[in-house]
Amino acid sequence: MDWLEVFKEKNALLEGHFLLSSGLHSPNYLQCALVLQYPDLAEKIAQEISKKISQDIKIDVVVGPALGGIIIAYELARALKVRGIFAEREEGKMSLRRGFSIKPGEKVLICEDVITTGGSAIEVANLVQSLGGEVVSFACIADRSGGKIVFDKPLYSLLKLSFDTYKPEECPLCKQGIPISKPGSRNLK
Repeated sequence: MDWLEVFKEKNALLEGHFLLSSGLHSPNYLQCALVLQYPDLAEKIAQEISKKISQDIKIDVVVGPALGGIIIAYELARALKVRGIFAEREEGKMSLRRGFSIKPGEKVLICEDVITTGGSAIEVANLVQSLGGEVVSFACIADRSGGKIVFDKPLYSLLKLSFDTYKPEECPLCKQGIPISKPGSRNLK
């Protein structure tokens, strides 16, 4: 299946001027929620990602950062037949709430919808480690760094995309006066 075509068909590949949750600007935005709203597609995406994950990696739980990582982390946990939970920001810091926990020694896969700089995934990994869990790998629907992001554990992605990103002070779209929009869930200014 041509997954980029699926994203285009669902109007989930946006063009314009976007503020990413990383704080960077980009002319492209992948709105995964528009694809994940279809349970059959969410399930297929997770199954495709699960096939890429090394059979040598033991996983006890999949953790996704809220908000974008919740659905795909759940679906990936289902595909892997393990527990699926999510971390969310509380007073600006990732935490486990709602009775979720990580037991010491549990093997954890961190799952995001889109990874640009890896910031949210690293925050969740730090949380997992602070609770005694062991991060064994990372996964995402789209690695928009084009494979440039390097974690200390393997990253498995459905798509590798090379979309331009800019620091706000260097953004040509800002210099052209093109209005910026922020379709993501982080409250950035």
